Amino acid sequence: MNKKLILLAIALFTATRSFCAEPPRLIVQIVVGSMRAEDLGRYAANFGEGGFRRLMQGGTVYTDSRYDFQQTTTPVSLATLSTGALPSTHGIIGDQWVDYTSNGIVSLTDGRKGPGAYHLIAPTLSETLRRQRPESRTATVAAEAASAAMLAGRGGEVFWLDPVRCDWTTSLYYAAGVPEWIDRSNDERYNLSYIATEWRPLLGRERYVNTRNLQIVFPEKKGKRGETPRPEGGGLVLEDDYQRLLWTPAGNTAVLGLAKQLVAQYKLGEDATPDLLNICLDASRRISEAYGPESVEVEDMYYRLDRDLEDFLTFLFAQVKNGNVTVVLTSDHGTSPSYDLALEEPDRFNARQFEVIVNGFLNVRYGTGNWVVTYGDRGIWLNHNLIYERGLNLAEVQNEVAIFAMQFRGVSHAISATAMRSSYFGSGYARRMQNSFYPRRSGDVVINLMPGWIEEREACRSMSGSMYGYDTEVPLIFYGTGAGQQHVNRRVEMTSVAPTLARLAGITEPAAAEGDLLPEIVDL
Repeated sequence: MNKKLILLAIALFTATRSFCAEPPRLIVQIVVGSMRAEDLGRYAANFGEGGFRRLMQGGTVYTDSRYDFQQTTTPVSLATLSTGALPSTHGIIGDQWVDYTSNGIVSLTDGRKGPGAYHLIAPTLSETLRRQRPESRTATVAAEAASAAMLAGRGGEVFWLDPVRCDWTTSLYYAAGVPEWIDRSNDERYNLSYIATEWRPLLGRERYVNTRNLQIVFPEKKGKRGETPRPEGGGLVLEDDYQRLLWTPAGNTAVLGLAKQLVAQYKLGEDATPDLLNICLDASRRISEAYGPESVEVEDMYYRLDRDLEDFLTFLFAQVKNGNVTVVLTSDHGTSPSYDLALEEPDRFNARQFEVIVNGFLNVRYGTGNWVVTYGDRGIWLNHNLIYERGLNLAEVQNEVAIFAMQFRGVSHAISATAMRSSYFGSGYARRMQNSFYPRRSGDVVINLMPGWIEEREACRSMSGSMYGYDTEVPLIFYGTGAGQQHVNRRVEMTSVAPTLARLAGITEPAAAEGDLLPEIVDL
C-alpha cells in the first residue's frame, strides 16, 4: 500500500512539476547581430571564463538551431523571435514595402507618434507577459529603433540610440519621453565616453584566428625581424559619433551599459513575478556587414563583447535574488562570406540595374509606362494600377516577370505572388520562400540569389537575407533557471524560443506562435 502511495506521489509531482516550480524572476534575451552558429566555437580559445564560455559550459546549448525562412534580415528575424511566428504570419517582410492601392512606400517603423511596431501583426512575448501578468515589467534596448520595436512590440519600456546626438531615446508610441535618469545621462553625453579615437586590437596579432585586417592598427613588434601587418585598407570612414558607436565595439558596450541600468532602475527581477529584458546588439551586425566575417575586426569585436558580457552577467546574477534569472543568447541571423574574398569576379547583384531592365522588358512587352514601383529585399513590386488600366491579367504579368528574372546572373529562383498564394510548397527552397511571404505586403515576384551572392551596396562586404546555412544557422543557448548543462544536437526552429519562454514564465504562448516547446527547458 505504501509503495502505491509513493508511486502515486511521484506521478503527481512529475505531472505538476512545471506548474509548481518557481519561474525565473527575470528573463533576459540577448540577440547578437549577425552571429553565425560556428562563431562561438571558432573563437572559443580566446574567450574568458565569465562571458560566452560561461553560457556555453553551464547552459543548454542547441547546436542545430535555424530560421526556417528565406528573408533572414534583422527586422524579420527579430519579429519571429519575439512572436514565435513565421513572417508569413507576423507580417514583417523587410524594412519597407509597397502599399498596392497608392503605390506608396511603407516604412517598417514610421508613424505619426515616431518609431513603433505599427505593422507587426502578431503579439510579442513582451505584450503577452504584460497582458497576462499586468504586474510584470518589460524593457527593451537596442542601438537601432527598428530592432527595439520588433523585439518589444506594442508597449513596455523601449529605448534606442538617437542618430543625431547618440542619446538614448524613445518615441511617443511608447512614452512621453525618457525617464529623468536617462535624461541626466544624455545631458552628460555619457555614450560618447565609450568611443575610442582609434580601433586598436585587444590581443596580440598572433592570437587572432582571422587574417584579413582592414582597419585595426596593430602595434609593431620591436626587436624582431619583420613587421606586424598593417591594415589592408578598405575600412570605413566614420564621419560622426553615431557611426563611431554603431560601427565599432563601443555600440555593444553602450547597449549593455544601459541594460544594466534598466535592471537596477526598474528593479527588474525584484519580486517573484517574472519580468523580461530584451537586448539587441546591432553593432555586431554593422561590423560584420562592413568588414566581413573573415576579418580581424569582427573577431576583435567578439572578444570585446565577451568581456562586456562577462561584466553584464556578473552584475545580473548578483542583482536578482538567488540568481533566479534565465538568459537566452541567440542571433537574428548569420551573414554571407565577404563578396570580395575570391579572385574571380565578385558575386554581387545590382538591384538598381535589375529594376531598370525589368521595367524595360515590360515596356517592350506591354508599352511604355512605369511598370516597376520598386525593388527591395529580394522582391519586386509592380504597378497594379497601370496593369489594370491596360486591361492586363496581373497573374500573367507576374509570371512573365518571374520567368524573365531567371535570366539574370546570380538569380537562382523566382516565384510570382500568385503562385505563392495559390500553391502550397511543402519542402525545398520554395517552402522557405513561402514562409517569408505575406500576401498583403510581399512583392509581385520574389527572387532568391545563388549561394554567396549578395546585393550590391556601398560599404557592405557581407549581408544576410538568404535561405542558406550561413544566414539561417544561429547560436541558441539557455542559461540559468530552467536550463541544465547539456548539448542538444537535434534540429530546432527559432519559432520555439518565444513559446518556450512564455511557458517558463508561467503564461500561455503568444497568440500566433507556431513553434514547438523545447522539452529540455520546460515540461510538455
